[in-house]
Amino acid sequence: MTAKRMLDATASDLASYGKKELLSSIAKSEGRVMAAECIGVTLPLLSDVTNAEFVSAMGADIVLLNLFDVNAPVIQGLPPVRPEETIRELKRLTGRMIGLNLEPVEESAASENEGTLWEMSDGRKATAANALRAAQMGADMILLTGNPGNGVSNQAITDSLKALRDAAGDKLILAAGKMHASGILTEAAENIITRADIESFVEAGADIILLPAPGTVPGITLEYIRELVAFSHSLGALTITAIGTSQEGADTQTIRQIALMCKMTGTDIHHIGDTGYPGMALPENIQAYSVAIRGVRHTYHRMAVSINR
Repeated sequence: MTAKRMLDATASDLASYGKKELLSSIAKSEGRVMAAECIGVTLPLLSDVTNAEFVSAMGADIVLLNLFDVNAPVIQGLPPVRPEETIRELKRLTGRMIGLNLEPVEESAASENEGTLWEMSDGRKATAANALRAAQMGADMILLTGNPGNGVSNQAITDSLKALRDAAGDKLILAAGKMHASGILTEAAENIITRADIESFVEAGADIILLPAPGTVPGITLEYIRELVAFSHSLGALTITAIGTSQEGADTQTIRQIALMCKMTGTDIHHIGDTGYPGMALPENIQAYSVAIRGVRHTYHRMAVSINR
């Protein structure tokens, strides 16, 4: 099957694509794919409409679920559905490619978030069993990364990638990287991710490398990320530049500036985080980011096209 570029793909197109076609569809879009992260366990901004539907309505091509527990799946605002059908129902309602975060946590480091929303549960850990369950539930992609203070090291990401590749690498797109230090202070600023980390991730099975967006982490410049994007591409991997520092709640001028810097890095996917308000980015920032990287034509097309096509 020949995949359309994701800019033009409809819900029925995406539903027919496997891993190979989805990766091709992203690559063909030449840096004009939007991924929006959202949290399903928090109260939706629109009460009876899921945050996933909301970010899709504002122009997101990919919905990325954070804090999603594959053993106890919850998406507030979703119509009643059997737990194992949660992701498939979300795909039916949004018509989007759906991924979820799993975290390769090192228990000795993951103490900062005890008793908080970010505290780890077994169903959010990056294990082979959880990846297989996510695939059975209809997920298209797993992103191995870390929430604030959960102690996710790059070595832990590499180790988890190997396990997930062997268990479900033919069923799921595997993405990996960090958008902030995630509680590992020795991996802060320019040490968040290096060429050596990227090489390890790709060798361990990563299809996509996640990098912090320029201007979102101290010391992370356009030039630094541009070099890492080029290196990732040379290894055959796609890239995501990510806003994971609550700047998804900044003003639209800041968002446009970050968007254009990310565009200049050569990235394939543009990610915007989930805490503009608790649960998703400011909706106007999703739209502003989309317009900055692909104009109103493609933004409004994505917003307007029916999920029944």
